[in-house]
Amino acid sequence: MTVRGEPVVWRIALFVLVVSAIFWLGSTNARALIGNDMLKPGTVEFEEYLAPEAEREVFRLISVVSVVIMISYVVTLISSILFLSTSPYRLKEHGWLLMSAILFYVFVPVEVYTMILDGKMIYKEFFTTADNAVFRELFVARVKALAGAPVIAVLCYYTVIGLAVFQPLKKRPSPPHEE
Repeated sequence: MTVRGEPVVWRIALFVLVVSAIFWLGSTNARALIGNDMLKPGTVEFEEYLAPEAEREVFRLISVVSVVIMISYVVTLISSILFLSTSPYRLKEHGWLLMSAILFYVFVPVEVYTMILDGKMIYKEFFTTADNAVFRELFVARVKALAGAPVIAVLCYYTVIGLAVFQPLKKRPSPPHEE
């Protein structure tokens, strides 16, 4: 596929990357908001005021949102690889793109690990009749995962947005040399 002789694969990959990243980061924020009130502030102890039925519904919502997160993250990852490999932007001249790629790819192992935990919760939700104790255990494991690395990852992902918008470290063409 070409437009005026130029391949457009990288443009399609960029479009898919942006749309899937919006779903992924938006769903990540939604999951954080859904689960926010379940724990006592500053601890990993559950609030007592939640009825077991309400707590179960919160775990169900977290599982549903996690499905969206997992799918959109995989699409984001694949489209980012396709974009970087086909775009005319070279990392040497576009430092912002290099920094964005580093900040994104360095957390792939963290995301894979947390997706495994999310996958367990999704499996328990949709394919078993597990009780709240199982979901509590999985939820706490997810919150405490890798000593807070997922939180740092989210901050880095938002830094990537800033880098893409402002594009620092971009090589500017040097003005002609006057003699």
